[in-house]
Amino acid sequence: MFQHINEWFSTNSLSFNLDKTHYMQFVTKNSSLIDFNIMHGNKKIANICNTKFLGLTLDNTLSWKTHMDTIIPKLSSASFAMRVVKPFLSQDSLRMVYYSYSHSIMTYGLIFWGISHYSSNIFRLQKRIITIIVQIRGRDSCREHFKKLKILPLQS
Repeated sequence: MFQHINEWFSTNSLSFNLDKTHYMQFVTKNSSLIDFNIMHGNKKIANICNTKFLGLTLDNTLSWKTHMDTIIPKLSSASFAMRVVKPFLSQDSLRMVYYSYSHSIMTYGLIFWGISHYSSNIFRLQKRIITIIVQIRGRDSCREHFKKLKILPLQS
C-alpha cells in the first residue's frame, strides 16, 4: 500500500513525512477503537482521536466538542474586546468590529458543526456580544436587536 503512495509522492516531487502522518478511525459513541497496527517499514503510523484540518478540529466521533473548545476562548476574548472598545466607538463601528472579529470566527465551518449539540454555547456568546453592542442586560431578549443590527443569529 505505501509503495503506491511513495511512488505517487516521488512522481509529483513531494516527500512523505512519517512524523506528520497519522490516521483517524471514526467511531460511534457506543463503539470502541480498534488499534490497527499500520506500519511503514519499522515505523508505526499513529492512531489519533482528533486533528486540526483546514482550521476545523475534527474528532473521531464528529461531536465537534474539541472544535467548540478551541473557538469559545477566541469568542470570549472578542466579547471582552468589544466591552473595552465600546465607550469609544459608535454602534455602526461596533457592528463592523463584530463582523470582522467575532462573526468570522463563529461562521467558519458552520455548515459542518452547526448541527452539533455544542453549537448552543456559540449562540450564547453571540448573544452576549450583541448585548454589549446595544447596551442591554444579559437576560433581555436579543431578537429585535439582531434584526435592527442586520445580524443573523446562528440559531432561531
